[in-house]
Amino acid sequence: MSTETHTRTEAPVLAGLPVLGSMFDLKNDSLGTFLRARRELGDVVRITAGPPGARAQVYAVFSAEGAQQVLAGESANFRKDNAFYQEIRESFGNGLLTSQDDDYLRQRRLVQPLFTKRRVDGYADAIATEVTTLTGEWEKAGATTVDVLHESTRLALRAVARILFGTDVDSAVEVVERCFPGVGSYVLRRGYAPVKVPRDWPTPGNRRAAALHQALYEECDRIIATRRATGREAADGDDLLTLLMRAESAEDGAFDATELREQVLVFLLAGHETTATSLGFALHLLALHPEAQRRAHEEVDRVLAGRTPGAADLDALPYVTRVLKEAMRLFPAAPVIGRRAVAATTIGGVAIPAGADVIVAPWVTHRHPAYWEDAERFDPDRFTPEAEAGRPRYAWFPFGGGPRACIGQHFSMLESVIALAMILQRHGLEAVDTEVPLTSAITLQAGGPARCRLVPREG
Repeated sequence: MSTETHTRTEAPVLAGLPVLGSMFDLKNDSLGTFLRARRELGDVVRITAGPPGARAQVYAVFSAEGAQQVLAGESANFRKDNAFYQEIRESFGNGLLTSQDDDYLRQRRLVQPLFTKRRVDGYADAIATEVTTLTGEWEKAGATTVDVLHESTRLALRAVARILFGTDVDSAVEVVERCFPGVGSYVLRRGYAPVKVPRDWPTPGNRRAAALHQALYEECDRIIATRRATGREAADGDDLLTLLMRAESAEDGAFDATELREQVLVFLLAGHETTATSLGFALHLLALHPEAQRRAHEEVDRVLAGRTPGAADLDALPYVTRVLKEAMRLFPAAPVIGRRAVAATTIGGVAIPAGADVIVAPWVTHRHPAYWEDAERFDPDRFTPEAEAGRPRYAWFPFGGGPRACIGQHFSMLESVIALAMILQRHGLEAVDTEVPLTSAITLQAGGPARCRLVPREG
């Protein structure tokens, strides 16, 4: 634990309404509220929300050093016990994203072999197949304008579903597209509510959410049951569901049907959101910045010379990678990460009491003027090796960090680089929508389209 007792100060409190605090600010614009809190009060701020007697408070930590302390240095003291993780746990089960302690360690040991670099690199062909299908659909339909955020979500969902389920993709994609947004909004509403109606009360919101949950569960159970009935898990398949079914050790046993469902749900959620967000906004940003797009086109043309990229090409596409990293800086898929303090500690000299809800916020830290000059400006060269070496480790953390860092971050980068390179091989982009309204649910969500005109490239 931190021993800065001689410098302990109380966290400043963000101004809000006399009775309800910042409840409506958080509900209407949580990301803007967190930016304002750092700008007005500094790197550790207490934010209150709700009426007396049902008031919640959160300690918001915005510095890179504070984020590193919460996620890595004192990670054992900051647990996934807050209200939002409880809501996610109740909606998606106790999978790798939400589990803790022995459950988490067991799941991580069983799943880790599925995400080695060598294993993930083997999915490059499946990713390229889905990108080819998508761009082929654009050309067949004669599309001149597409919403790159929607199309990136569709691509990422199809890719992760193919890699999870093999050929069982269409029905899974339909169910996920229909159900995930509603479940995310339900989790957000309940996470911010000072008083929660029990989930089993038959309110209209509870009934709608229960129907969405049931559809997700039934789709996962159908796929798992079909796979078990055909005995495919014993064959030579290398999709993740087959590998999850085979995952077993003398120490940890194997996943049962409920655990398989929970892992599949987490992989569907986490496995497509980061890729879809980074790819979609990378395309949007390139459409807004012709010079950066020109440099990316030149690199893709020079390195690939018209061929389909594979895993071995990632190191040879540094500018395309920098574009994606800058997109993840400006539009992190997980803009806020929550924890709960077990014991009292200090962060940056500010007292954090035992039991306090704590958030770190990539959305804010990625814009912190101490690490990023002219932070709202799109500049992929912020991620040259020299520039990265000059910043604190947690100035940029779109995949979280510490022992709970995203297990699929190499998969996300592989998919994003391959997809962006392949789209740029065939298309130039011109922005139609210059501003995209944003909201935050479980992940960053666009409140409107990011349309781009497609300009076919010769060759």
